[in-house]
Amino acid sequence: MQSHSSSSLKMLLILASLVIVLAGVKVASAIIVPFLLSLFIAMACSPIINWANRYKIPRSIAVVLVILLIVILGFVLAGLVGQSMNEFSQNLPKYRSQLVNEFAWLIERLASLNIKLDKQQILSYLDPGMAMNMATNLLSSLGGVLTNFLLILLIVVFMLFEAESIPKKIHIALDDPDMKMQQVDKFLLSVKNYLAIKTLVSLGTGLIIGLWLYFLGLDHFLLWAMLAFLLNYIPNIGSIIAAVPAVLLALVQLGSASAGLVALGYIVTNTVMGNVVEPRFLGRGLGLSTLVVFLSLLFWGWLLGTVGMLLSVPLTMVVKIALESNKDTMWIALLLASETDVPEKDKPAEAEQI
Repeated sequence: MQSHSSSSLKMLLILASLVIVLAGVKVASAIIVPFLLSLFIAMACSPIINWANRYKIPRSIAVVLVILLIVILGFVLAGLVGQSMNEFSQNLPKYRSQLVNEFAWLIERLASLNIKLDKQQILSYLDPGMAMNMATNLLSSLGGVLTNFLLILLIVVFMLFEAESIPKKIHIALDDPDMKMQQVDKFLLSVKNYLAIKTLVSLGTGLIIGLWLYFLGLDHFLLWAMLAFLLNYIPNIGSIIAAVPAVLLALVQLGSASAGLVALGYIVTNTVMGNVVEPRFLGRGLGLSTLVVFLSLLFWGWLLGTVGMLLSVPLTMVVKIALESNKDTMWIALLLASETDVPEKDKPAEAEQI
């Protein structure tokens, strides 16, 4: 009885501590968000630095070259996407009114089939232009975070320079001077590989989507390519969120046939990249259930804002990998895993004999 009460008290203390920590993170989000974004960029760039070291390129030179590449690509994309965002924002009222007209036409067609709906009531509950507005708000919020670009860049530089010594420091801090704690190494390697591979897959997804939309002649294709790249970090539902505004714009600009082609391009690209390319490099054991993905999107978005939404799955993956590295918390990681990553329970010996 006493052991049961002590375990309950321990659980209450853990939950209370967790609430206090989350409240502190919420208050300090202005500091934590640039740090997390810097950590994410540094871990994604770390394999490039290691690859350069294998070819005897000094680490300092490799870091400088990677930072120069990030700065050049950042300014080029910021200029192109920023111009596209300005043009789209100016045309947004026109797009919204055209979408409302298309939606009204659909309601009239349904009425001709004896499916009668109240147009004003439906439009008051479901604004077809809201998805396009949300896309621009998402990118605008991310642009607001990137106003600290210089600070983020400096943190990335220092992280890349000290990346080699961080595992050693962690081992010593955890009282493992002989470097025998394999869970720490597995955790760091898994997170680094996940972020690097996910970034490359997301880049490929954004590039393919951008080229497809450019080929179809859709306006602001760079904007939708950037959105596809960012939201690809959110599996299952991220690709759907990225596709909706582009398909709606294609509907009012190019017609229903081209809108279908746009949707087909998104479906094929995300199916191939998500179900063929990504699993080949990531392997099994890193999946999250669809419910966990959606809940993590809500949780990290509430806690850290727009950047938290974009990094919701990587952050949840970090938590899952950390839980997997400890036998006492393995069961929590199993609850977060997708159905395909749950190992089948061994059959009893009696069943095998029968």
